[in-house]
Amino acid sequence: MTFYSCFDSQGKVIARCQTHQEIEALRRMGRPIAEVRELKKEEAVVCSLTGSPSDFNEDY
Repeated sequence: MTFYSCFDSQGKVIARCQTHQEIEALRRMGRPIAEVRELKKEEAVVCSLTGSPSDFNEDY
């Protein structure tokens, strides 16, 4: 499973997503996504153990 971190123009994490479709949905909702980075495998494991990536997206 691949997870992505979405950052604003100041480098602050604004969302964690699992698919490119989720990233595009956030963009359509007006979230200021300036950069998207794929998480390393060890970072993605932490996400899947602690909850859903949508837990990080307050708009969902």
